[in-house]
Amino acid sequence: LMSAVMWGEEVVDTFMDGRLDRFGIRPRQVDGLDGIVLSPFLHSGFTHLIANTIPFLVLGTAIGLGGMRRFLTVTVITALIGGLGTWLIGPENTVHIGASGLVFGYLSYLVSRGLFARKLTYLLGGIVVLAVYGGALWGLLPSPGISWQGHLFGAVGGVVAASVLHSDRGRAEPTVT
Repeated sequence: LMSAVMWGEEVVDTFMDGRLDRFGIRPRQVDGLDGIVLSPFLHSGFTHLIANTIPFLVLGTAIGLGGMRRFLTVTVITALIGGLGTWLIGPENTVHIGASGLVFGYLSYLVSRGLFARKLTYLLGGIVVLAVYGGALWGLLPSPGISWQGHLFGAVGGVVAASVLHSDRGRAEPTVT
């Protein structure tokens, strides 16, 4: 459903000459905070959208196999941390758009959840994800015209989501002394 909204928005935005993209994250501007919710649906054209759609669907589906609640939790945590981090440290007079923050969050979630859950299947799954999408990690490095801030904080959000969902903190039996 989310990818369908992304594609529908881009079709509409094409007819509007890209004017909807202004609703992305605008760092340190109060009226740019709504971009935290809107930016994953906004793209700078179909090439940008295609580049995000494929890993979004593949990685999102892998997370979704654990249930819709898990998918939504990972998505919300990643979007909030990724968006707020971008809003806090992104350069002035910029607008950050695209679903790549979520993609980096999904990637880091799938890679790190095995460490928190201590499950062999998750660890092996993380290795497969890293083998297939590991090259994307270059997107964490600063590059002109690319929101490395969104990538970085999206990835941080994925690790936080893995910690929240798979950490054994709080699950241990209490001991009475």
